[in-house]
Amino acid sequence: MLRQAVLAKAEEVKATVALIQQHNTLGIASLQKVRAAQLQELRRKLETSAKFHVIKNSVMRRAIAEAKDKPGLEELEEHLSGANIFLFTSLNPFKLVLLLEKSRMKATAKAGDKAAYDVVVPAGNTGLPPGPIISQLGAVGLPTRIESGSVWVTRDTLVAKKDASISMNLANVLSKLGMKPVEIGLVMKVVYDDGVIIAEEQLRIDLEEFQRSLTEAHKNAFTLSLNAAYPHTENVIPLLQKAHNQAYGLALNADLTTPDTITDLIHKAHAQMMTLKTKLGAATEKGTSNGSVQKG
Repeated sequence: MLRQAVLAKAEEVKATVALIQQHNTLGIASLQKVRAAQLQELRRKLETSAKFHVIKNSVMRRAIAEAKDKPGLEELEEHLSGANIFLFTSLNPFKLVLLLEKSRMKATAKAGDKAAYDVVVPAGNTGLPPGPIISQLGAVGLPTRIESGSVWVTRDTLVAKKDASISMNLANVLSKLGMKPVEIGLVMKVVYDDGVIIAEEQLRIDLEEFQRSLTEAHKNAFTLSLNAAYPHTENVIPLLQKAHNQAYGLALNADLTTPDTITDLIHKAHAQMMTLKTKLGAATEKGTSNGSVQKG
């Protein structure tokens, strides 16, 4: 029996080494609070791009030691604690994490769970009859009244901030109100990507903020290229328009006659003539008026 167990473990290590060598990326995710049905759904969705394997940490340690053609892989050993699932893939690790994030589900809370977002109980009818629930709601800071045989929450109330620990009393109340303040799913602890170790905090990307940063960077670069008159495919038309406008303005100011400027130069001359005529008329009228006063 012992010999069979040793042989079986050796085969498992060999299979794990083969998986490591066949893929560029190895991710370690926590299995804590992951439902079996959710894991099966993930496997189904990613069956063509990632392989999910529950492997004993001791087996993975031996496999890492034997996969000598993967530089830096040994740094994963410090993350081999607790219940883990290992993801083998050639996907970009950030894309993989985004797919895992999208698969997360809302769930009822248990004591000690962390709130996934600011938990606000809205004002309105709880649908619960009067009784012990009134004191339970009050214990977690919810103002109530009784109306039409039901308990009502009188105003929107924040009962837990994002990442705050949820107490047993609050978990019970939120469950009775049908609220699900917790998100469950695979949480990537670390990723080995072709020689690079990427920690959990580095894997989290705010896509909206990243897109805003890219847009702002593009805008600043475009403006800089225009001001520096540095031509490239994206700015060549605005640069030509800018050069044309500057040349046109210079020609008008220098009264340089060209087929393009002749019309505006005539308009400019006419405007100057009208201004001069107005000033001359005003001066003549003033002189006439002064002469009449002197005669008087």
